[in-house]
Amino acid sequence: MLSEQSAATVRATLPAVAAAIGEITERFYAGLFAAHPELLRDLFNRGNQAAGTQRQALAGSIAAFATHLVAHPDQRPDAMLGRIAHKHASLGVTPEQYEVVHEHLFAAIADVLGEAVTPEVAAAWGEVYWLMANALIAIEKRLYEEAGEPGRRDWEVVERVEETTDVTTFRLRPVDGGPVTGFRAGQYVSVGVELPDGARQIRQYSLSGAPGDTVRQISVKRVHDGTTPEGEVSNHLHARVRAGSVLQLSAPYGDLVLDDAPGTPLLLASAGIGVTPMVAMLAHLAESGHGAPVTVVHGDRSPADHALRADHEAYAAKLPEAAVHFWYEREAAPGTRTGLVDLTDVPVAPGTRAYLCGPLPFMRAVRAQLLERGVAPADIHYEVFGPDLWLAR
Repeated sequence: MLSEQSAATVRATLPAVAAAIGEITERFYAGLFAAHPELLRDLFNRGNQAAGTQRQALAGSIAAFATHLVAHPDQRPDAMLGRIAHKHASLGVTPEQYEVVHEHLFAAIADVLGEAVTPEVAAAWGEVYWLMANALIAIEKRLYEEAGEPGRRDWEVVERVEETTDVTTFRLRPVDGGPVTGFRAGQYVSVGVELPDGARQIRQYSLSGAPGDTVRQISVKRVHDGTTPEGEVSNHLHARVRAGSVLQLSAPYGDLVLDDAPGTPLLLASAGIGVTPMVAMLAHLAESGHGAPVTVVHGDRSPADHALRADHEAYAAKLPEAAVHFWYEREAAPGTRTGLVDLTDVPVAPGTRAYLCGPLPFMRAVRAQLLERGVAPADIHYEVFGPDLWLAR
């Protein structure tokens, strides 16, 4: 993988690059969007750019990849690369765009580090970049081939369901009348919309229906968190999209997919809108007749805020060995608990495989509790909505 000479150079310069990576990524995006404003308008999430979360995610992935190469020159972090590649494939990223990124990223590195970027340093970090880029290009090529669908396809909304005050479900069929391919429980699609200012923004939403449905179903939470622009796609969908509206959807992607090996105990933990992939997983388990223990964990503000609650309970009820544990911060009903999710009194079977989805603090807390209970780190899988900041903190 990484040559011996480059590994030594990267090892020596990694502290300096890591210390400056935040400034490097900020200058990178500024230069990239100045040269290619269409990327910010039609590809990158403007909300994440404004909030700085995309810069944090990029910085974390670069630092993690370089650190891994230095520690293990003959290996590559495939789990991290796979997660990034699925997101890129859902956006339709092309190999040519890696050349553009390289140009502006290395211009930013030279700007920030100045004379410290000798030809030797530039060559070593160039090797790191292209090892990462070429690995992603190869994975993305395979994902495109496996998708079996056009990169973008028009879908008509056939039903709109108000799940809660802030969550709406949209059920869609392809406009061309063609077949609806299956998906793996836990995957998401990219949804493209044209906003009033002419921008074509793209967001990812988990598929919340059963994998065998003849329609695609997404459940969208309206974002109103004080950021600017504030949840512009989710608010557009809530305010403007009705039955008969047409959206552009990608093929299904995502690496948080259910591996329901017979006899494997499962734990599905979610909070808030993180319930969406878990409902799809439960639908699949109910359909396949999974007979091993399934522990269902969910936390929310109140029962009224718990989107897809009826489906959550109904699919779990079809499983012979399912146990359901719901926590609500207020207005907890009989049979549920008050407060934040706490696994202290929840039985966790030996050999449990866990799937987590929700806000990052929630997933960190649940993961720590599962590790304390003896669940192997390799058996704890997670999905982050938006930029993956797990590596950035």
